[in-house]
Amino acid sequence: MGSEKGGSCFLITRAGDLHLAGNRKPKFFYGYVVVAAAFLIMVVSWGAISTFGVFFKPLSTEFGWTRAAISGAYSLCIILSGLVAIGMGRLTDRFGPRLVITACGFLVGLGFLLMSQIGAIWQLYLFYGVIVGIGLSAAWVPLVSPVARWFTQRRGLMTGIVVSGAGLGTMIMPPVTSWFISNHGWRTSYIILGIIALVLIVLVAQFLKHAPAQTGQVPYRVDEVKVDSLNLEARGFSLKEAIHTRQFWTLSAMWLCFGFSLGGIWVHIVIHATGIGISAASAANILAISGGASIPGGIIIGSVADRIGSRPALIITSILFSGALLWLLGAKELGMLYLFAAILGFGYGGLFVLESPLVAKLFGLSSHGVILGSVGFSYMVGDAIGPVVVGGIFDSTGSYSLAFLACAIVSVIGLILASLLKPTSSEGGEK
Repeated sequence: MGSEKGGSCFLITRAGDLHLAGNRKPKFFYGYVVVAAAFLIMVVSWGAISTFGVFFKPLSTEFGWTRAAISGAYSLCIILSGLVAIGMGRLTDRFGPRLVITACGFLVGLGFLLMSQIGAIWQLYLFYGVIVGIGLSAAWVPLVSPVARWFTQRRGLMTGIVVSGAGLGTMIMPPVTSWFISNHGWRTSYIILGIIALVLIVLVAQFLKHAPAQTGQVPYRVDEVKVDSLNLEARGFSLKEAIHTRQFWTLSAMWLCFGFSLGGIWVHIVIHATGIGISAASAANILAISGGASIPGGIIIGSVADRIGSRPALIITSILFSGALLWLLGAKELGMLYLFAAILGFGYGGLFVLESPLVAKLFGLSSHGVILGSVGFSYMVGDAIGPVVVGGIFDSTGSYSLAFLACAIVSVIGLILASLLKPTSSEGGEK
């Protein structure tokens, strides 16, 4: 690290996060292309994954599989993607997101194409649980981690824009897929999803760049920040150092709780709604409304976090998320379910946006991808357990009442953990 007269400075790290910063600014900041590309990949990948609940009833009707058995494939997909995401985070730290997402986008598309041919339960677990699960491992960390490197300021807002792509995909894909299933069958619908995922994810991934140094630029408004505050390589935690902090385990336990609650509700809410007399199309709109509400939720909470800090914003969104699940316990009419979906979507949209900035604030950027992947794995474990537990409770009791109560209680525990989260020591993450 050093500086020159005339206001120029440079900072070189092992990951090449910063490079020469002179007085001359580029005409166009490539970070916005990274944000746009990551946004589009979020739309496609998470939109496709969000359709699992829409395929639930056709699969159950055709093959007679129990709800717990079908949920198990989703759970395997989620937990495997979370586990592999740790390695994907490390690969992203070393090689950047383009190669990682290209390979994984191919697997997501292939998995959906193979789903159109299933005839046995083991194929459901192999094609969806394993192949789609591995592909999904690149649908989060390699997309949000580069944003933290490209934007020193506006990090929350830009992360919010990227994450809102998941909400947009969730808003669009379930109702569209429901229409395709009704008119063309579930097998053709899986083929269409597979082609969309394969082509678009692989194509758009080619526009991703890991860090500003790859274009000879520096992070957004780096010239307005002291160089010492950007020495993230020296100040950042390694994964080994991070896992020895209380903050790492508090954050991980919090995400485990939120993953359990959201996963348990998400997979079963459509079939729950149809079970109380709501049409399949209207039930699919619950997912669409939730996904749609997550878009302003992510952008607004991200912008708020830039102003008041990530930790206070986390408390606000945790309250909204838990409040929505408590509201669900008494929601029996379509309008009440739509209101639940809107509050839940706004809440989880904000939660997802805060994950990457929180990791950056607590642990720095030098190992941001692998730490983010490790923390995210806790969410995936909860997301995997939740649907199976909820499905098992329904299979035993014939009702979702007790299962949804369990999700609400676990979400409140997550809220308590969020309130206990404190800054790390000055030896590591950003302040």
